[in-house]
Amino acid sequence: MPFPVIVLGVVFGLIAVRRVGRVRMRIWQVMVAGALAVLVHGDIPLRAALAAIEPDVMVFLFGMFVLGHAAVASGVLYRLAYGAFAPLRSAGGLVAGVLVASAAASALLMNDTLAIVGAPLALRLAREHGLDARLLLLALCFGVTLGGVASPIGNPQNLLIAVSGGVPHPFVNFALWLGPPTLASLGVAWLVLRIRYARDFHATPLIHTPVRLRDPRLARRVHLGLGLVLALVAIKVGLVAAGTRHDLPFAVIALAGAAPVLAHPRRVEMLRGIDWSTLAFFVGLFVLMAAVWRSGFLQDALAASGLDLAQVPVVMTLSLLVSQFVSNVPLVALSLPLVGHAGAGLPGLMALAAGSTLAGNLLILGAASNVIVVQRGERAGVHLSFAEFARVGVPLTVVTATIHAAWLVVMARWAMAVAG
Repeated sequence: MPFPVIVLGVVFGLIAVRRVGRVRMRIWQVMVAGALAVLVHGDIPLRAALAAIEPDVMVFLFGMFVLGHAAVASGVLYRLAYGAFAPLRSAGGLVAGVLVASAAASALLMNDTLAIVGAPLALRLAREHGLDARLLLLALCFGVTLGGVASPIGNPQNLLIAVSGGVPHPFVNFALWLGPPTLASLGVAWLVLRIRYARDFHATPLIHTPVRLRDPRLARRVHLGLGLVLALVAIKVGLVAAGTRHDLPFAVIALAGAAPVLAHPRRVEMLRGIDWSTLAFFVGLFVLMAAVWRSGFLQDALAASGLDLAQVPVVMTLSLLVSQFVSNVPLVALSLPLVGHAGAGLPGLMALAAGSTLAGNLLILGAASNVIVVQRGERAGVHLSFAEFARVGVPLTVVTATIHAAWLVVMARWAMAVAG
């Protein structure tokens, strides 16, 4: 077995236990160590490792971390949350609110963005109402992932499928093919969390504490930054909907949102407060995954399997499982020509989008947004373990993937009937 694949297995194991003897390890430390191991072993040249680091992703995360930290420091995030969640008087209603709100916002703002700004909010809501913080962090993770399924701009891999896959009328087709099962899946997510955290779904009415802005001057900068992000996202949506070749990179959007904050006198404090460890994690992730792909192990295994990529269940299952080992964006980039060559058509593309996105709910490493949420929780002293995530995520993913696959099969038959 190639050395990078062995390293990947060790990384997974260490992330699962996060402790060797008395030494406690953080996710980013394990991932960076894995990247250094393949570099030192010579499995990937330094130039190729540097090329594997996606600058658009790194700059996007940096900009959104700056804006997200400023939203917390100024009190804007909590003020907005109070207005949204104040009418919810039960724990079950609050969990449903977090699921629905994060899903709706993720469909427009990308899942990583919501993870960055949503994690501090989930932690605060848990403290305020005496709930297990893991419950709301998981609700955030699941909502963010599910919300991205039915939107061509809900996550980077969907955008890649919509553009490179040649999906006609992407907003309409994503909503039609993936919208109904996604709505049903949000209900399933609430039910699974209700079963796992039954004690927290108590009948005591929730009392929401009004929130005041901590720094009105910084808050104005945050409002300006958020306004710029929303405006630029709307422009990006318009460009995609119009089918033009022009695009607005997410890095530009994030930097535009961060610019007003970076121009504030507290900019040094904002820079110190952002989550640098998560940025380090992504650097390690890109390098290690590139080494795994260079080994050819997974590609050879796929070719030897003889799987029929024209079948919706096969595409979904494959994308679900492989996304646990390789980032879903490069997975989709590699799979698009294979799915197209197999003649899977629109059903296959929708299955690829659903499977590669729903994979985020299976295990922590299935989505970058999960890692962001988990690491933000760890910084606040909340430990959401690999096993705890899997205890909820595995059954949820099995059920929701089944719902999506069944719906796609029905839709594929309907499309054939209409075409025939």
